[in-house]
Amino acid sequence: MARRPARAVREAVRFLIVGGAATLVALVVFNVLVHGLRGDGPGPMHGSPLVAYCLANFLGMIVSYWGVRAWAFRSRTPIGVAGGRLNYLLVNTGSMLIPLLCLSFSRYVLHLDTALADNISANVLGLAAATATRFWASRRFVFRPAST
Repeated sequence: MARRPARAVREAVRFLIVGGAATLVALVVFNVLVHGLRGDGPGPMHGSPLVAYCLANFLGMIVSYWGVRAWAFRSRTPIGVAGGRLNYLLVNTGSMLIPLLCLSFSRYVLHLDTALADNISANVLGLAAATATRFWASRRFVFRPAST
């Protein structure tokens, strides 16, 4: 029975490492699109931060699927068609709503559009909640425990 919590901790650590790499990709792409190459001026998608966030995170999602599949959940069996990729896409797209809601609130309710405000709302607060949701949902709906 003690093996289950230890496995979950190992999976969580690996999931966070892979997620960190994917987040780095998404963070750079998002900030370049919204705040420019140096971050000091409006980028080409400054007026469309939600679309930019989705584009950046779909790129990060490609990175994260391969890392999660090959390393974090390597002892689990993918669930569903296409080696679990469809379920992974659905889980990640659904959980992306959390940071999008945080970014929307910051941008359109609080009227904050600086790089700092965008990154705190979407990439700190929203991402923390989305990561926990993705970990739980990935273990439940994307990768089932291998038969022993």
